Amino acid sequence: MPETGPRTPDPQGQDQPLVTSTPTPGSDQPAPAHARRAKDRGGRSPVFLWFKEVATVVVIAVVLSFLIKTFLFRAFYIPSESMMNTLDVNDRIFVNLLVPEPIAMQRGDVVVFRDTKGWLAPTAQKPAGAFAGVQDALTFVGLLPDNSQQHLVKRVIGLPGDHVVCCDGSGRLTVNGAPLDEKYINSAEVPQVRDFDVVVPAGKVWVMGDNRNHSADSRAHTDSNGGFIDVADIEGKAAVIAWPLNRITALDNYPDVFRGVPAASGK
Repeated sequence: MPETGPRTPDPQGQDQPLVTSTPTPGSDQPAPAHARRAKDRGGRSPVFLWFKEVATVVVIAVVLSFLIKTFLFRAFYIPSESMMNTLDVNDRIFVNLLVPEPIAMQRGDVVVFRDTKGWLAPTAQKPAGAFAGVQDALTFVGLLPDNSQQHLVKRVIGLPGDHVVCCDGSGRLTVNGAPLDEKYINSAEVPQVRDFDVVVPAGKVWVMGDNRNHSADSRAHTDSNGGFIDVADIEGKAAVIAWPLNRITALDNYPDVFRGVPAASGK
């Protein structure tokens, strides 16, 4: 009987029929894809595999967040008005941990530092909430901002060796004799003049809040360590406001304000 059905050319010049094969039990043909997947799963349910994938993603996210928090950035919460209008109460900021080492700190940088000099009044211990452990863990790995009270945020005005004076005849700060036109100061109030004349020691910096009339900064602590803070206490440079969404922005250190400041004496 003559063959029927579509045919394809044979490399030797003879036609061969198109074949679709259905594997029979015991044959060497590969099993269907869905059967192979079931075999690969080893009988595990799709729900188990879904949870496994989610757990893997969460672990990777936590590890990456911890590494970023440890070596690159850390989140902090702003509880006071001392840096308004640069930073508002309840802002969340990301701090660059590479400043002051290995990246050099500059005048005008907004820095977060540990309160090792007792600038802050002691706070009452808050009772631990139901989720205190979870919050502490998320803060530790960097997924929540640090709400603790042992840190402050101010702007660096004087670096080691700088001669910082308040004020000249126009009410301006001077650094190494150069007057500053401080564009970052809260413009809603005229800063009160509080006279001081300091030379910043090695390993220290002089810091001030942008909301001058509402900031207990270096000026308010000259009777303790001269009002200076240790460079070693600086956690890093505030780089960006990350929350709320309508305030997301990079933070400026206003290099033009300090451009005319000469090098400190002896440098």
